[in-house]
Amino acid sequence: MITIQDFQKLEFVVAQIKEVKDHPNADKLYVLKIDTGKEEKQIVAGIRGSYAKEALLGRKIVVVNNLEPVVLRGEESNGMLLAASDENGISVLTPDKNIKLGSKVK
Repeated sequence: MITIQDFQKLEFVVAQIKEVKDHPNADKLYVLKIDTGKEEKQIVAGIRGSYAKEALLGRKIVVVNNLEPVVLRGEESNGMLLAASDENGISVLTPDKNIKLGSKVK
């Protein structure tokens, strides 16, 4: 369990995927360039087996924007996209309306 204060430290925002590349050192990872409305950044996401690159390009997604950078198999990731998974696979969380990049998720 975490406190509401801990949860409030997380910054969830709407971003858009601008570029999708296969991770050079991992079969299940993509390297994504995203636009958060304030900046462009790179994130690494384990969704390669569930989405074709073309299905992701231009898609608006929800990201955790204020995570400390981490290097995943040689590629730096500066955030995390949100997705749900079950026995049917992975589903990237997306806004259901056209909303501005950088909009806060509450």
